[in-house]
Amino acid sequence: MRKLESNIIKSNLVIYTPLSPAITTEVYDSYWKFATLRQEAFFNRVEERAYPWSADPILNQYKFTNAYRAADRVSQYLIKNVIYNKDLPDSPKEVLFRILLFKLFNKIDTWELLTKHFGPLTFEDYNFQHFDRALNAVITGGQRIYSAAYIMPSGQSYFGFERKHSNHLKLIELIMNNETEDRLMGVKTMQKAFEILKGFPGFGDFLAYQLLIDINYSPILDFSESEFVVPGPGAKGGISKCFENTAGLSHVEIIKFVTDRQESEFERLGLSFKNLWGRPLQLIDCQNLFCEVDKYARVRHPNIKGDSDRVKIKQMFKPNNSKINFWFPPKWDINKNIVGLQDVGKLKPIL
Repeated sequence: MRKLESNIIKSNLVIYTPLSPAITTEVYDSYWKFATLRQEAFFNRVEERAYPWSADPILNQYKFTNAYRAADRVSQYLIKNVIYNKDLPDSPKEVLFRILLFKLFNKIDTWELLTKHFGPLTFEDYNFQHFDRALNAVITGGQRIYSAAYIMPSGQSYFGFERKHSNHLKLIELIMNNETEDRLMGVKTMQKAFEILKGFPGFGDFLAYQLLIDINYSPILDFSESEFVVPGPGAKGGISKCFENTAGLSHVEIIKFVTDRQESEFERLGLSFKNLWGRPLQLIDCQNLFCEVDKYARVRHPNIKGDSDRVKIKQMFKPNNSKINFWFPPKWDINKNIVGLQDVGKLKPIL
C-alpha cells in the first residue's frame, strides 16, 4: 500500500499536497500492469504473431476490451464502416443517424443485416415500418440483434411499443427530429454535449457518455477525449479495488489523476507501455481500464472485493482470427503512423 501525491490545480494556483490519506491497494499496480499486458497482446495480434498473444493466462482465458476503446473491433467498425464510409452521405444529420442506428444495437451483424435488406442506410430513406418489420423478422428467425456489451433500457414506458427495437427506432426518430446535430455542433464543451444527449429518454449518465464518445469520433464534434469523463458502474468497482482510501477524491478526480500520471506510473513499475501509435491513454481509456481491472482482479486478487459482489468473469476469450485493418479518426493524426507499419507488410493500408 502506498500514499499518493499530486499537484492539485485550483483556479490559477497550483497547490502541492499529498493526497493523504489516499492509499492504494495491490490492485493499483495491477491496473498499470494489466494496461501494459493488454496493449502488448494487442500489438502481438496486429503484428500477426502466433496465438497466444499474452504470457498472462488470465488474458488468454477471459475476454477483456483493449486498453484503447477505439481499438476494439466494434469501435473500429463504427469508425471505418459507419462514420467515415466514403460511399455514404457525409452531412452531419446523416452521420448522426448512422451512429445512432449502429450504436443503439451495438452489433455489427445487425448493421450488416439492415444494409443487406435496405442498401445504403440513410435517414432520407428511413421508414419506421420497414425497419421495424425487418428487425422483427430477424428476431423471429432466432437471431440476436443487440450486443451484450451493455444493456439499453427498453424505452417502453416512453414510446409504448412491446418490442425493444421498436422503441429504439422511435428514439432515433426523436433525436433526429430535434435538430440534435446542430445543437451538438453549437456547444462549446463536451459536458454540454453530454447534457444534450442525456436529455433524451433512456440515456442515463453511462449510456449518454458512451454515445458522446462515439459521436466525438465523427466530424460532428471535435473535443479532446481528456476533457470530460463519466465513470460507469464497472469503473467505480475498479476504483474501489485499487484504492483502500480515496481521501475524498471523486471517481472523476481519480480517473483524471491516473490519466495525468500514466507515464510516471509506468516508469515507477519498470513497465514498457506501447501507446497507440503516439497517442497516450485518454480519460475514456483510463475509465475503461478501471472497468477491466475490476474483472481482472476477481481472478488475480480474489481477496480484494472493493464494492463489487462479483467473483467470476463471465465472458471467456475466443480468438477471432479475422483481420482488422486499424484506422482511427483522421483528426487524431495517427493514421500516418499506422501506414508506416503497413508499409513493412504487417497491415494493409486503408484508403
